[in-house]
Amino acid sequence: MQTVLSIAVDALAYGMVLFVISIGLSVTMGLMRVVNLAHGAFAMIGGYIASYAAHDLGLGYGAAVLLAVVGTVIISIPIERLLYRRIYGAPELTQVLMTIGITFCIIGIANYVFGPTLKTIPLPGSLQGSVDLGFRTIGTHRIFAIVCGLIVALALWYTIEKTSFGVKLRASVDNAAMAAALGVRTEVVYAVSFAVAVGLAAFGGVVGAELLPVEPYYALRYMVTFLVVVSVGGAGSISGALLACLILGCIDTTGRYLMPEYGEFFFYLAVIAIVCVFPRGFAGRMK
Repeated sequence: MQTVLSIAVDALAYGMVLFVISIGLSVTMGLMRVVNLAHGAFAMIGGYIASYAAHDLGLGYGAAVLLAVVGTVIISIPIERLLYRRIYGAPELTQVLMTIGITFCIIGIANYVFGPTLKTIPLPGSLQGSVDLGFRTIGTHRIFAIVCGLIVALALWYTIEKTSFGVKLRASVDNAAMAAALGVRTEVVYAVSFAVAVGLAAFGGVVGAELLPVEPYYALRYMVTFLVVVSVGGAGSISGALLACLILGCIDTTGRYLMPEYGEFFFYLAVIAIVCVFPRGFAGRMK
């Protein structure tokens, strides 16, 4: 029973971290129609900035997280304006080649500036302990990651479904020309959406650093994982991405606990099975 509970808690925390990082990619791919393979690179930038803020600037965890998110968004602004705007609506192969090139450039610059070593983000005392539930204890950081994932899911759902910005975003996706004719500034909508996606990637990279260590080739190591989550959940679907993260997180964690010698075999086996049954993912948008 203790093993089952440990697997459940770790799987839920891991799934929520995947969700916080991947949901931004789901938004850019499903709503903005951009295959952004550099998404993981922005999560890596967030982790690097937070590590630098904590170790070199002596800032607390909260300030480091805030600086990481804001700093990553600021870095992404010129990249979006100069590079990504050139590939909005471009063929998918062009988007893949552009964003994979951006990924390698970010990896090279990050390693040159911060050094090619594993980056750690020290947790505050409040997140280092554990919570006693009576029948077992759960790491506080695991609970923190789970809560962050739930808050992000609710906030995104409300923004996209219940606010005027969400209406403008969905209108821009469905028919950009008509939306522009009605006065919607589609370039601004895409820029804000991209900034939100990047900010979430940075936030997830920092919050999930205990589960997905920030290292020199983070962007490449987890690129496929983030893409898989979007494919299984369905690009553009918040509920689909959340379900995919929880299921895949559970399968991957269980496999690593019980049969670690198989590595990620069960993770990708589950992906193949799910995609065969749901070709567009759990809740994919029709093109």
